[in-house]
Amino acid sequence: MERIPILKMGPYLLVSIQVDMHDRLAMQLQDDLTERIALTGARAVLIDISALDTVDSFMGRMLANIAGIARVLDATTVVVGMQPAVAITLVELGLSLEGVRTALNVEKGMAHLQAVVASAEVFSDSSDDADGAH
Repeated sequence: MERIPILKMGPYLLVSIQVDMHDRLAMQLQDDLTERIALTGARAVLIDISALDTVDSFMGRMLANIAGIARVLDATTVVVGMQPAVAITLVELGLSLEGVRTALNVEKGMAHLQAVVASAEVFSDSSDDADGAH
């Protein structure tokens, strides 16, 4: 069965979807990403959909599900590279992708994730300091 590659780079998981997504492949990606987040403790997921010309309602829901699952596992998800036609289609389908952060391109998406991870580390360090003070 074909799979979408998931690359690990520090606290980040990077996914670049370069093939047309069908429902089974989208479900496999969700399962694979969930497993990788849990195994690696990744803090952030970047999903590049710039190669997708179309996204149907199922794929839109899968992106929202992936972001929701990642959030429960303490990881932030950013979807990057959305084509204007894809954005229009998602809006016309009534899919707002609740909880899914987006960025124009990979560079902006990574900058956003780096800021999120850095602020989480600062929060974690300050709560560790508070724990140690007691």
